[in-house]
Amino acid sequence: MASATVSSKKLKPLGDRVVIQPTPREDVTKSGIVLPDTAKEKPQEGTILAVGPGKTLDDGTREKMDVKEGDRVLYSKYAGTDFKVDGEELLIVSQKDILAIVEA
Repeated sequence: MASATVSSKKLKPLGDRVVIQPTPREDVTKSGIVLPDTAKEKPQEGTILAVGPGKTLDDGTREKMDVKEGDRVLYSKYAGTDFKVDGEELLIVSQKDILAIVEA
């Protein structure tokens, strides 16, 4: 994992990438068993903190982004790059790795 010294509020992803804050996983199962970090599954849901301007197409125009800041999304299990900023675990993924927007 790479470490950075900037605030997550100042991150501006490039192209069709987005910055996601993964939703933390439960430490205890429904039956009360405490899970160690090694037994937890990698999260696949999170909140978008920042969105890039969109991919530049061959004709020079920008592809429209389907997601926006604040959206809760589901993404591919091993997608993107994990990193830590100001103690927060964040993830940068390409828009194509986002599977769905979770509507409340």
